[in-house]
Amino acid sequence: MGQFAISEDSFTLEEQIKSLGDDELLDFWEETQHLTRVMSAMRDMPGDLPGDEQLHPEYERLILQELQVRSSRGELR
Repeated sequence: MGQFAISEDSFTLEEQIKSLGDDELLDFWEETQHLTRVMSAMRDMPGDLPGDEQLHPEYERLILQELQVRSSRGELR
């Protein structure tokens, strides 16, 4: 499982995603899908989240992009 290292160097989300192994990347993507479902359910509850809350943030696009790159290179197992 991936770990978050606290340091003064800041890495972009894209760099962090690229540094994950295949299994870690797929786990992270699965977790983001779960969070999206939870947020969607909460959105249906009155007064919890604003209606315009974005449910597909930037990290989902970056994960899918990295999976596509790895797949096209034949790097995914």
